Amino acid sequence: MDTQTWIYLVVGSTFALYIGIAIWSRAASTRDFYVAGGHVNPVANGMATAADWMSAASFISMAGLIAFLGYNASPYLMGWTGGYVLLALLLAPYLRKFGKFTVPEFIGERFYSRTARLVAVFCLIVASITYVIGQMKGVGVAFGRFLEVEFETGVLVGMAIVFFYAVLGGMKGITYTQIAQYCVLIFAYTVPAIFISFQMTGNPVPQLGLGSHMVGSDVAFLDKLDQVVTELGFARYTEPTGARINTFMLTLSLMIGTAGLPHVIIRFFTVPNVADARRSAGWALVFIAILYTTAPAVGAMARMNLMDTIQPGPVGAVEGNLVYEDRPEWFRNWEKTGLLAFEDKNGDGRIQYYNDQNAAFAAKAQAYGWQGNEMVTVDRDIMVLANPEIANLPGWVIALVAAGGLAAALSTAAGLLLAISSAISHDLLKGTFMPQISERQELMAGRIAMAAAIVVAGYLGMNPPGFAAQVVALAFGLAASSIFPALMMGIFSLRVNRAGAVCGMLAGLTSTLLYIVAYKGWFFIPGTEWFPNTAEYWLLGIQPEAFGAVGAGINFAVAMVVSRLTAAPPAHIQALVEDIRVPRGAGAATGH
Repeated sequence: MDTQTWIYLVVGSTFALYIGIAIWSRAASTRDFYVAGGHVNPVANGMATAADWMSAASFISMAGLIAFLGYNASPYLMGWTGGYVLLALLLAPYLRKFGKFTVPEFIGERFYSRTARLVAVFCLIVASITYVIGQMKGVGVAFGRFLEVEFETGVLVGMAIVFFYAVLGGMKGITYTQIAQYCVLIFAYTVPAIFISFQMTGNPVPQLGLGSHMVGSDVAFLDKLDQVVTELGFARYTEPTGARINTFMLTLSLMIGTAGLPHVIIRFFTVPNVADARRSAGWALVFIAILYTTAPAVGAMARMNLMDTIQPGPVGAVEGNLVYEDRPEWFRNWEKTGLLAFEDKNGDGRIQYYNDQNAAFAAKAQAYGWQGNEMVTVDRDIMVLANPEIANLPGWVIALVAAGGLAAALSTAAGLLLAISSAISHDLLKGTFMPQISERQELMAGRIAMAAAIVVAGYLGMNPPGFAAQVVALAFGLAASSIFPALMMGIFSLRVNRAGAVCGMLAGLTSTLLYIVAYKGWFFIPGTEWFPNTAEYWLLGIQPEAFGAVGAGINFAVAMVVSRLTAAPPAHIQALVEDIRVPRGAGAATGH
């Protein structure tokens, strides 16, 4: 059976499974639609949460970042995993004890303000739409290559799949679909990693293979990779570069952004009680760790495979570079997507892939007769998906990776779209503007809102501002600067009032959005930015993806100052805050 047949078989089977689950678990009430009835087992919820959180950025793009940035991609690993610890310890149990459907509903009641609820809805929609763009980009990349269609067509197919099972099943359908998607994505991520680790180092455990020696050599894998990349003018793979403050702020922004993600927080409303919320958070961390401890090996080995393919011989030798006409099948396949592109700048018919921005290497490149890096496009999002093909793994393994990449992107997209839908139907319509509508009308409004969100997300996904992990990092910054501080102060501060919360959220979100726009452009449209997006122009050397931590600081400061200058919250609100923080009622006997 050829690879393409395997892909159609495996991907088609997984889609049939997702759709079957959606039909079986169709939401019949608003409680089913928003929180899956509130009776999900904590282990199952942990698995669904892991799938919800491990998006296209985790599965497809993070290893691509690690492949090209090496050590400098560590903030993504530390930020995304560390943030989940913050969420599990500081937010999830308390929000579950409060017992509402959505994050804006908590903010509205805690800060006794419809305005605060509306501002929270706006913040949630801005962060979630930005996040879902990255998922649609991942869907388009995976579909574009493996179904051999245009990138835009791939996005449309993904929209149709998500529309069916998310709109039909709501949180109930999404929960059980995400359990299946977790199984698919984690199997798809680890199996090729085991194959490639054994192939390159003789060690089948990728986490250990990263620190092992190359097969048939006494050279350590990472030492060999350092040698390969520096020979072509790139920075050492294991060497940190860039300002420390930027690394710190990026890690912090991703951490608190993770803890403020509404589509993940809402998952903890689906379990029966607070104790189960804590258990499901622990299980989710276990399930997440399996992928995140494997990712560094996947990224490093993907980079080695790519370099070995394009530069198989000595640097500068006539036979050193790959002849373009003899390029392997995987190279031809990815060229069709437009995500990999070659330009023969010196007309020698060979591929020169090197760092043409390295002034020290320029003289050598000129002596070799090279006239610029001829790999003019190497999209980072292709590395995980292309790696099994580059390594000549069996067709069924390549098909698994295709199914896993799609599962990761679709699972998170569904969770985000539900968060947007519930904010519109439950918080805007039912909670604010049309409180008299029936449950059936609210359910219909939720489905219509989700359908509209899918259309918007699909359009933006066809015109993304960058690779998936970069777009997702922006979304985390927006969540960090707006939602996380409001939740933290809502739970742990008796003094922060409605004026402080509203002003803080608006100040944090606005400052972060303006900073992103300054370097990325309006709606991330190239050519509309105010300053060049380079380190020498960044404020204090902080890149746009890292500014969420600064925005969060602004949010906290503004909220506290405004709260001190205005009246304290009413006594019953302060009592509510005290009650949320007290562990009393965490057991199954009370149901809270």
